[in-house]
Amino acid sequence: MEALPARARVYLVCVTLLGLLCLLPLPGLPRPGALSSLPDPRFPWWPVVLLAALYAGCERLARSRLVAGPHPGGTFHPVLLAGAFLLPPTAAALVALPGALLLPVEHRPRLARRLWRTGQLVVAVWAASLVHLKTGGRDAVAHCDMPGALATAGAAVLAFCLVLTLLDGGVPAPAPGGLPRGRAAAPAAWSRLFLGSLAPLTVHGLAGLMMALLWRSPYGPVAALLVLLPMGVSWWAFAQYHRERAAHQATIRALVQAVDIKDGYTRGHSERVGRASMLIARELGMDDDRVETLRFAGILHDVGKLGVPTRLLTKNGPLTPEERRVIELHPEYGHEMVRGISFLGEARAAVLHHHERIDGTGYPYGLAGGQIPESARVVAVADAFDAMTSTRSYSRARPVPVALEELQRCAGTHFDPRMVRALVRAIGRAGWHPAVTADEPGQRAVPGPAAPVTGRPGARR
Repeated sequence: MEALPARARVYLVCVTLLGLLCLLPLPGLPRPGALSSLPDPRFPWWPVVLLAALYAGCERLARSRLVAGPHPGGTFHPVLLAGAFLLPPTAAALVALPGALLLPVEHRPRLARRLWRTGQLVVAVWAASLVHLKTGGRDAVAHCDMPGALATAGAAVLAFCLVLTLLDGGVPAPAPGGLPRGRAAAPAAWSRLFLGSLAPLTVHGLAGLMMALLWRSPYGPVAALLVLLPMGVSWWAFAQYHRERAAHQATIRALVQAVDIKDGYTRGHSERVGRASMLIARELGMDDDRVETLRFAGILHDVGKLGVPTRLLTKNGPLTPEERRVIELHPEYGHEMVRGISFLGEARAAVLHHHERIDGTGYPYGLAGGQIPESARVVAVADAFDAMTSTRSYSRARPVPVALEELQRCAGTHFDPRMVRALVRAIGRAGWHPAVTADEPGQRAVPGPAAPVTGRPGARR
């Protein structure tokens, strides 16, 4: 708790107290001792215990080495939502309590994270159960009225998602290793969080509704538990996908770090070129997969510098023709290094051809116009833009407007005009914050005299 700012501590206490209030039965609603929605009122507590144990066990299994992978919090929301569809609000909130409290916490402050997770889930499940009860969902589930059951379950899922979003977005400040990053001052971020959570929670809600319907059917709770098998398989496949994606990211980070260590003058350049490539791709309306591929292309475009002697990369004076030819081999070195990485797709072509020019005067193969792959044309513009707006040992940074004017001047000869226009529009909306990449940490980027884009190979001055 000590690591949290004062406002975050107050907010955490409020959410925790709200969760405790949700565990108290409301007047006029069935209490856990008289669950009218259960098939056998003589055993009113066993469904609560069973669902709570099931939720805790599923979450524990999700974090085990058997299916270890990047874990998106709340993997088994179907169990919580099934409890919301079957039980009164207080009893449904109790389903989330043991799992949220007892599951291990990876990062500090552990107590704060544990209380936050518990309060958030308890309040969300309580709200979903209350909405489901008030809209007549209990009767719809009891009589297997599918249109009514779907409508009331949809309302409950909407309430569940809304409460999670509001509580998450209301955190006043990020806490190191603690509560989620606050979004209190950004309604647009709230909206994105809500819309991004709604689709997966809708799927979880359908699975929870299937559990509730089977629970109330003649087949009983055992049939309801079978719904978790396909959900578990789906989650396992999803986790494996994220593990593979994490391995891809680790591979790329390792290559980029090796380049940064070798060429300290351009440290951070690769990440910025990746970001500029994403801006161009999004402006051109490319789908998310291609945007991500072009980000990889921008990040890895200079990986071939690993094959170039360091003394050439950091040389302050002009290059000799022989030294220039050596540096101009770096796209081919880079392509050889990434050629066997299948997930990079068209990013490999960008690594090879990002120094080609529209008029055919580039290298390594002198391709012109449409012969140059589209990914390479995107990265070429992003690379030149960041090189001009960053301070190096051999050139001083230009202001962003000057760099954009230079790109527009060279459009049609060096660069694809379509890519240049896309970058100009994207930066006009989102802005750009160039970073210093010189070897002196305290050095500030200052505008320098205009220099031609056709300077040092691999740098695009």
